[in-house]
Amino acid sequence: GSPVPPEERRLRDKKHLDDITAARLPPLHHSPAKMLSIEESIAIQIQQKEAYEEMQAKLAAQKLAERLNIKMLRFEPEGEASMQYREVRDED
Repeated sequence: GSPVPPEERRLRDKKHLDDITAARLPPLHHSPAKMLSIEESIAIQIQQKEAYEEMQAKLAAQKLAERLNIKMLRFEPEGEASMQYREVRDED
């Protein structure tokens, strides 16, 4: 036969690989890994730990409030509730 150009041969080999395997590299969504100094790594870990503990505290408070059946209502001592008994009159 006639010699096959290298580019066409590469495409044919790639198609053959596509036919025999479904293995694919996952798409890269994030930037590649980078080296950090120990200080940067510790600072990031401390920050993540604080954020985690804060979230855990909020979740615990929410669960406790649900368990105790606490409802937060608006409290307006000088607002609408104190004005309900009064009537509005025109002085004509």
